[in-house]
Amino acid sequence: MKPVLAAVTAAGSGLLGASLASRPGSRRFQVLTASVAATWLAGAQAAGPVPRGRREVLQPVVAGAAAFGVFYGCALVARRIPLLRRAITGVLDHAHRGSKASVAATTLLTGAAEEVFFRGALYDAAGARVSTAVYVLSTTATRNPALVLASAAMGTLFAWQRGRSGGVQAPLLTHVVWSALMLGFMPRLFPPETLDSAGVRAPE
Repeated sequence: MKPVLAAVTAAGSGLLGASLASRPGSRRFQVLTASVAATWLAGAQAAGPVPRGRREVLQPVVAGAAAFGVFYGCALVARRIPLLRRAITGVLDHAHRGSKASVAATTLLTGAAEEVFFRGALYDAAGARVSTAVYVLSTTATRNPALVLASAAMGTLFAWQRGRSGGVQAPLLTHVVWSALMLGFMPRLFPPETLDSAGVRAPE
């Protein structure tokens, strides 16, 4: 991996971890998530031109919707597993407690920026397997098992889309559609939690 890509990966991963560790709905969360997206985009630009690939829309959109369907089914099971339920609820706290417009904008922008960097610059430099592995490794900075599992599954799909289409447009569209649907429907399955009188977190 080129030194610039390694440096960008480290910086973006650190910012990602810090953003999700910040208080939901806070100004700090908004600034950090915007910084994550800016880091991925700047890193891709520094590495050189990113191929757009096929000018297709329907297949990537369908793939993103299908991926959401699979994740929704898995979420119904994850609600019954305390570790995963807490992990997912922790992430979705940002959607519950923050500005919906702001959370949606930063989520979709960050997803698009990830594709430009990981399936663009990093894919060109290191190939599908390495770029996917680095994508998963970057997500471990969040210390959230649900996000790490999701990154492994979706990173594989995004890399396949990149290889099939020859550029970043297909995985970017798939990522954005999947993220939008996840943000639109998952919070309903995982309501925010509060502390009860004994100090134990319980659904609101």
